[in-house]
Amino acid sequence: MTLGRVPRQGDLLRSTVEFCAGRVGVDSIYGVLHRDCFGLFPDEMFADLFTDVGRRSVPPMIVAVVMVLQRIEGLSDREAVERFAFDARWKYAAGGLDFDYPGFMHTVLVDMRARLARSDRPDRIFDAVLEVARAAGLVGRKRVLDSTPLYDAVATMDTITLIRSAIRGLLAVVSAGLAGELRARVSSGDDYASTAKPVIDWDDETAREQLIDSRTRDGLAMLAVLDGLDLDEAVDKAARLLATVVGQDITTGEDGIFRIVRGTAADRVISTVDPETRHGRKTQARGFDGYKGHIAIDPDSEIITATEVTPASSGDAEVAPGLLADILPAEAEAEARVFGDAAYGAGELLKLLDDNGIHNGVKVQPASSVKGHFSKDRFEIDLDRAVVRCPAGHTAPIRPRKGQPSTIGAAAFGAACGGCPLRQQCTSAAAGRTIGIGAHEKHLLPARARRLDPAWRAEYRATRPKVERKIGHLMRRRHGGRRARVRGKVKTAADFSLLAAAVNLARLAVLGIGSTTAQLTPTTA
Repeated sequence: MTLGRVPRQGDLLRSTVEFCAGRVGVDSIYGVLHRDCFGLFPDEMFADLFTDVGRRSVPPMIVAVVMVLQRIEGLSDREAVERFAFDARWKYAAGGLDFDYPGFMHTVLVDMRARLARSDRPDRIFDAVLEVARAAGLVGRKRVLDSTPLYDAVATMDTITLIRSAIRGLLAVVSAGLAGELRARVSSGDDYASTAKPVIDWDDETAREQLIDSRTRDGLAMLAVLDGLDLDEAVDKAARLLATVVGQDITTGEDGIFRIVRGTAADRVISTVDPETRHGRKTQARGFDGYKGHIAIDPDSEIITATEVTPASSGDAEVAPGLLADILPAEAEAEARVFGDAAYGAGELLKLLDDNGIHNGVKVQPASSVKGHFSKDRFEIDLDRAVVRCPAGHTAPIRPRKGQPSTIGAAAFGAACGGCPLRQQCTSAAAGRTIGIGAHEKHLLPARARRLDPAWRAEYRATRPKVERKIGHLMRRRHGGRRARVRGKVKTAADFSLLAAAVNLARLAVLGIGSTTAQLTPTTA
């Protein structure tokens, strides 16, 4: 398929320009796209997605405009192409096309997303809009980080459904001969053809145990057949998924019966339809299933500067370096400043900020007080002298701990706690109080101290909440809310990036940026 190009010459009698010019707000997303779509998303920006031979594609600039409008209005593919066909504002946004400009099939959007996903620059639409904001001077060196739940687009499966679904998936991708060999190992009598659960008396504990045991044995028997074979990619992937869902939930009792293990595995697969989705927690009392959407914003302009999507079980600080990649070089002229809540207060991130000379506006959790005893904050830790001073004035040297290379060591007060008048407030351990010193203690100590500084707290309270408002913009119901519209981490990340691009574009329109094409000519490299 070759690169299609948008017609530049419209028909004065049939153009949407005259009709929409006085009806569509200049500060609306339709207005800014109409003025600058050729500079934002030129057809040449997508040239690498197409070949030199074949039929002409739908002009990619038009498809990009439709994708942006589709995402900000929370429409399905079919709804989006229908809107493009009949809503004059959409054709006006795509450069002022004629009223009778032909529409296209919804599969064009599917194809474009697939081409972008396979390319070297899958987020080029987001990057193009961000480049405009940079050129307008709206992106400084302040960043605020936060994440938000993205509920998955699949149903969470219980253990028996997971195992049976994984077995069905394996049987579907193997050759006919191998499928026969695998089915020959089935001892439960289940044909694994139906998605419905086997009919048993679910109130009978023995029947439930027999169901789990028999289906687990079927899965393990199939894996035994595949062990040592040279498998193609699809079969290997299906076999690994089966091994995962069996291994994460099942344990063997002393009687040799397979049963569901108590508790939940830390990285438990919860669906075979989307194996990358996970259990997550927003708070201690509130959980969710799906992914986390991470963003970094410039708090002054409220422009989103980076996005990322991870499984719901991941930590926020894990992806922070990627979100901050554009401000990390220490040789930059202006001081960079980063803000985030306590979820980002991990030692690794604090070290990264300190090493790059970045102002640390990340909140750090105060040290916990176990059983009401003195918290670690009450102890004076002197890393230069390698000693710790307790509230009663006793000191103890910091000594390395054997077998714990990830820590600096620990300070054990031991005998000093014996006759100490503050012992009841400090520890109930017979050996006395011990203070562990982590590998990133020198970065955590000043971070905890800053938390008590009134000036630091005032700046934090004035800056960090701006990212909450931006997340509120992203998660509006009109945009589709928190429910992921696609399956898989890669597709969900691309969809989240496209939403961020649309919200950024709407923000630029409100700020009046992009009234001339010269202002909105992003680089295509």
